Amino acid sequence: MKRTHRMRKDLTDLPEWMKKKECPHKDQYLSGKRIMPKGITGKEKLADLMDNAFLAYNSARLREGCDLYARKMLEDDVTVGMSLAGALTPAGLGCSCIIPLIKAGFVDWVVATGANLYHDLHFAFNYPLHVGSHLVDDADLRKNDVVRIYDVLLGYTDCLMATDEVLRGILVQPEFQKEMGTAELHHLIGKYAAQWENKNGLKDVSVMAAAYRCGVPLYTSSPGDSTIGMNVAGVELKGNKLRINPSIDVNETTSYVLGAKRSGGKSAVMLMGGGSPKNFMLQTEPQIQEVLRIKEVGQDYFFQVTDARPDTGGLSGATPHEAVSWGKVDPTRLPDAVVCYTDTTIALPIITHYALARRAKRKLKRLYDRRAELMEALVREYFTHNK
Repeated sequence: MKRTHRMRKDLTDLPEWMKKKECPHKDQYLSGKRIMPKGITGKEKLADLMDNAFLAYNSARLREGCDLYARKMLEDDVTVGMSLAGALTPAGLGCSCIIPLIKAGFVDWVVATGANLYHDLHFAFNYPLHVGSHLVDDADLRKNDVVRIYDVLLGYTDCLMATDEVLRGILVQPEFQKEMGTAELHHLIGKYAAQWENKNGLKDVSVMAAAYRCGVPLYTSSPGDSTIGMNVAGVELKGNKLRINPSIDVNETTSYVLGAKRSGGKSAVMLMGGGSPKNFMLQTEPQIQEVLRIKEVGQDYFFQVTDARPDTGGLSGATPHEAVSWGKVDPTRLPDAVVCYTDTTIALPIITHYALARRAKRKLKRLYDRRAELMEALVREYFTHNK
């Protein structure tokens, strides 16, 4: 009791200068939730655990990002683009996270590395990947016909080369013998991936198959930089007529963002990792404003998970604050921009669970089916501003 009494006396006996000090913003700064979480019991649901215990540092950024995604980005009038960098599908995140998000209507269009889409095909074709170790002798792996993606192990002949063989058989089909963008390429491959899923008695294991079924367009920013691109180049040597036109991708992705805004809705980006997929997704706004000279202000919502640092240039157009200077992000929307510095393989399962726990499924926007309509609207507005 004496200690409590003394503490109270100390608070009342403040120096006169402290009593007179004006603190006009103090209540605002101290308006956040008080940090005094309940003890964890082991019985909590994940979303509730996050709201209770993810209170500071990058756990708080992850909670804020999940809340932004579930509460604002998944409103019916928001078009959500997701970028995927890093070897996510071979680690199983296509099956566990990306497909459930696509089926729930929580992702409307995707930009991924070609590698993520290539390795996705192993699952459709039923060629297994295995949990392994990064502490292995790579020379011995090579002798034993095994390939390593850090701690994911797969067969060289009976997985990689077998996938290539099936893929080449797909790429020479009649519908591929023309010029196209990568959304059409992946949609057509996705049709075959869906058939292979059915043939193998599998369900919801391939991102490309799920995107095909749900009308979600899949793009890659570097179509030659993956084994899909390598096989496209390989069959070209035999006279295959497939040609990839990146300009189609630039304009189509731009039309999604402009279409979202012109319909009275909003545009959101969910960036899993950085690199080329992130930049390709974010360049849609500079394409609208800088190149097409159409009046616009930037993305409405921005959520990125990354392990890169801005001070080394590794964040490539970088933080949402820096992106404002490029017109990529609406400056009035910075409170709705979150960057969490962590590993995507940790964050994405948590994000997926939180969104599905907190939000009802949305009606599919099926942007792939609306490409011609949205491109026509883009072209009309372009010529209106550039007579």
